[in-house]
Amino acid sequence: MELRSILNPMMMSYLLAALAVPVVLRFHLLPSVFAGLAVYALTAKLARRLPIRWGGLTYKVALAGIILMVTMLVGGICLALWSFLRGHHGMGNLLTAAAETLENMKRNLPVDLTESLPDTVEELREQMAVMLREHSKNISSVGISGLKTFAHLVLGMVVGGMAVLHRFEKDENFPPLAASLHARLLTLSDAFDKVVFAQVKISGLNTLLTAIYLVVVLPLCGIYLPMVTLLILLTFVAGLLPVVGNLISNATIVLISLGVSPGVGLASLVFLIVIHKLEYFTNARIVAGEVKASAWELLCAMLVMEAIFGLAGMVAAPVVYAWLKAELRAKALV
Repeated sequence: MELRSILNPMMMSYLLAALAVPVVLRFHLLPSVFAGLAVYALTAKLARRLPIRWGGLTYKVALAGIILMVTMLVGGICLALWSFLRGHHGMGNLLTAAAETLENMKRNLPVDLTESLPDTVEELREQMAVMLREHSKNISSVGISGLKTFAHLVLGMVVGGMAVLHRFEKDENFPPLAASLHARLLTLSDAFDKVVFAQVKISGLNTLLTAIYLVVVLPLCGIYLPMVTLLILLTFVAGLLPVVGNLISNATIVLISLGVSPGVGLASLVFLIVIHKLEYFTNARIVAGEVKASAWELLCAMLVMEAIFGLAGMVAAPVVYAWLKAELRAKALV
């Protein structure tokens, strides 16, 4: 390949885009990138609704107001997630309930199985604390961990707000390489928008069905699970992660149900299996309509990127794969 073809602005933009993915994942910048993309995509959606007759200073002031509003919204969501994940009344309560369930189950399980389970709630917490310390790098790459990550989130949202100011400019206003990079950013933003929109719809449907089971079906049978509100919130948040998110929320619900009785645990397991079989066809249609990718494609992408980059790769995989497929489709390669 000639040097001139390599230095072609479009080829350079593809190389830089391909390089950006491992750099973002290697240096734990995924939360800030996602925060910036969220501000960028939401602002672009709202900005399209501004009256066409607005121009000049009026348009810029209105756009700045939208950017500020969206930034505050995304920041509020990040703080709410941080409060839920790190607060004593969120995941802490679920952890305590799960530990107590394991402790109760241990009394009724064979000795060979109970040897691998912790003896007390405090022992389980100690084991999880050790696990968190051992894997803190992987967890911090996708989570919100302290002031440094919060600063990254803020910077990501600021960059997203600044980048969206150039969203509606024509490519001829940019130098060749900048125009190609702008095109890559537009494709990435659209892919992020479609993936998130599809997952929000899927997670919303899953949360609705789960809430009906927890709030309506079980109480009609005289069964009341503890921390129903937290379980519903966990179902929605975890459901934003394709495929794996449902496994996380379902395992938690079944474990909490086992704490009530083995029969309730079995009923929860059967119900969740049934509703997810029914959801499979709906989810496939939603994903196919928004992302133009089958569930098995996303799962394969998640497995590969998780093996290479860890948990952060698994979270980023749906967006990266949708971005790659959109670029290939634009060149009529798929």
